[in-house]
Amino acid sequence: MIVAELYPETIKIETESDIVSARQVGRIMSRLLGFGTIMQSRMATSISELARNIYLYAGKGTITISPIEREGAIGLQITAVDAGPGIPDIRKALEDGYTTSGALGAGLPGVRRMMDEFDIQSASGEGTRVIIVKWRD
Repeated sequence: MIVAELYPETIKIETESDIVSARQVGRIMSRLLGFGTIMQSRMATSISELARNIYLYAGKGTITISPIEREGAIGLQITAVDAGPGIPDIRKALEDGYTTSGALGAGLPGVRRMMDEFDIQSASGEGTRVIIVKWRD
């Protein structure tokens, strides 16, 4: 399967079942791109974390899963966007153990560790955008 044969998919995140849908799309697309089973699981986990953050903190948003190709390398890019309250302190949110929901606090730091590229932008009252990329080995 080559990148040109796959199209980006955008999943609206408004309910908990949307989180599952986004996770499934990510797992399928990563498999079609030739990622191994462990990386397919990591992609699904990362998508789940980003989608859950949208659901918990912003209420709604989107996850876009896009096959990409750069200089002959094949990868998967995930873009999570919401128009929620924003993250007041991104540096703190990226610290292991930090949580505002009572969870383990492994979400964003864990996603950052599993991916090859990680970019987050957030503004108070305007929302958050996270872009992650994983390249196929």
